[in-house]
Amino acid sequence: MTSTFFVTGTNTEVGKTYATAALLVAAAERGLTTAAIKPVASGCEQTPEGLRNRDALTLMEAMTQDLEYQQVNPVALEPAIAPHIAAMEAGKRLDASRLVGICRGVISGKPDLVLIEGAGGWRVPLTPGTFLSDLPREMELPVILVVGMELGCINHALLTAEAVRRDGLRLAGWIANFVRGPQANMPRADANLMTLKALLPAPCLGVLPHDASGDYRQGAAHLDLAPLLSSPN
Repeated sequence: MTSTFFVTGTNTEVGKTYATAALLVAAAERGLTTAAIKPVASGCEQTPEGLRNRDALTLMEAMTQDLEYQQVNPVALEPAIAPHIAAMEAGKRLDASRLVGICRGVISGKPDLVLIEGAGGWRVPLTPGTFLSDLPREMELPVILVVGMELGCINHALLTAEAVRRDGLRLAGWIANFVRGPQANMPRADANLMTLKALLPAPCLGVLPHDASGDYRQGAAHLDLAPLLSSPN
């Protein structure tokens, strides 16, 4: 049976891809087959093969299944701006139902674990009336929250958790990610962690220390997949 989770963040640039890739490595180290999807990505670069997103390429490197780029990142947008604005400028329409179909196609390959990484935070617009969060809602997916550990993260994390629950979904776990610098650079880092552990309604899957190398394989050692694999999907 395939376990599928949607990975969101408290904001943009909080290390969702690093955390997602680290989860994929941790799963592979347990002998699981894995796949990942980045349905919508802005900030893509022109290559001879077409637009490519660095985050999507990282996920392809970290997962065990061999997928075509278009399966991993079906909507690639060049400007590094909000996806709905980039799509409008490119004359494209972002369709949550189409993205759901692509995700289900990957899941039909029956890997043990599929991680679908969002863009930015939870409530990212696709069109004036739809949001990327409509995708996990339609698929009824449990959610993993990546918390960028910096000033204000408690408020961001609790509001995101509230929005996830309000959308009828389960917060399956969360990851504390010190992506912006060494732990010592955040005042009272340990106290903030304790507060999040006490208030967030889900298990902490791990604390990712700052890694100047950006090597997500190092992060895998700091993660505990047991709460994900032992809970109903």
